[in-house]
Amino acid sequence: MQSKRRSNDVIVSQILKICIHGASKTRIVYQANMNFMTVGPYLDNLIKNGCIESMPEGSRIIYKTTPKGMDLKERFERFQRDIGNFYTCASTTPP
Repeated sequence: MQSKRRSNDVIVSQILKICIHGASKTRIVYQANMNFMTVGPYLDNLIKNGCIESMPEGSRIIYKTTPKGMDLKERFERFQRDIGNFYTCASTTPP
């Protein structure tokens, strides 16, 4: 059985969704089905681009989606929905 790899945009969209109300790195790793080695570069890139912010909460760091990140998440979701509809229509249309 062949596993289906997620694209970067799907992973970023999931991280942005998980961080809407704030999430620790551990929560992100488990809910996005990632590992600590792979989640780091995604978080760093999202912070660098202003899509999430990191805030200290006691001894933990909490990541929260910014308004720019919310806009990006909504665009990704719209794109994913549209591309899914495209392939659905393409597979039902006779040649």
